[in-house]
Amino acid sequence: MAEIFVKSLLEAVIDTLKVVPILFLAYILVSYFSHDHSHKFSKFLARKNKANVFFASCLGCIPQCGFSSVIADLYSERKVTLGTLVAVCIATSDEAIPIMLTNTDKIVDMLILIAFKLALAIFWGYLIEIICSFFKKKKVKENINNKEITDHFHHHECGHIHTDECDENCEHSHGDCCVNNVFIDAVIHTFNILIYIFLATFVINLIVNACGTQALENILSTNVYLQIVLASLIGLIPNCASSVLLVELYVIYGTLSFPALVAGLTAGAGVGLIILFSKNKKHLFENLGILLLLYVIGVISGMALIPLI
Repeated sequence: MAEIFVKSLLEAVIDTLKVVPILFLAYILVSYFSHDHSHKFSKFLARKNKANVFFASCLGCIPQCGFSSVIADLYSERKVTLGTLVAVCIATSDEAIPIMLTNTDKIVDMLILIAFKLALAIFWGYLIEIICSFFKKKKVKENINNKEITDHFHHHECGHIHTDECDENCEHSHGDCCVNNVFIDAVIHTFNILIYIFLATFVINLIVNACGTQALENILSTNVYLQIVLASLIGLIPNCASSVLLVELYVIYGTLSFPALVAGLTAGAGVGLIILFSKNKKHLFENLGILLLLYVIGVISGMALIPLI
């Protein structure tokens, strides 16, 4: 047991260090766009921009999980919509694309995977946008009828936008943001998130090392429906290890079907989910709802692909 503990600890350190460059670059983007007075990136993916879901879906197709991290952070500040967040999460494949690129016989599979995930991201993203806009209109209508709540926007000097539900005679005082240097801001955020990543990775490694991958391979080889359900669950693990495991089971071992691979990679968004839970921690039930939504979407999407194989 001590050997498993030490092995899991060392692997967690190595895996966490691998994420540092990607995470730091992601937070450089987050910090830059958060402190940018013109809100270029926020406007690019703004709520009023009807192409926001499409752009987010395309950004998510870029290898690694940088843009899912950026948009998860922007969502926590309510600068992008739920549909935009879900779209980038669905499109994100984390380590899957680079690994499949190293296997030349899987290049076609990789292109099909990207095409499927892009289509799924656009479909689900806009569907969620339509549903949310319906409920938003209904809520606005109720607020107008009640005349009790007024949305109040506070624009800080750094460019951050904060929304509150205030009375009409709002006398809130808002201080300046604590960090104005983009690089220092990125370093602080990266360090804070790395703690969450390390703990999550350590727990995952403990479970994998204790149980072994053979048991998982045996379970997954039973039937395609169970594969999809379990693969979607594995995909939710907020770490690149989940995408690596899914791709290896598909490419190397051949025990995972293509629909199950799509389901798992659709449900997962790399460290983007950790950032969502850490930055949007005041809305725990909302985060859990998004997590459940991604799982359901992964399962449904995988099941829908079964007739095509």
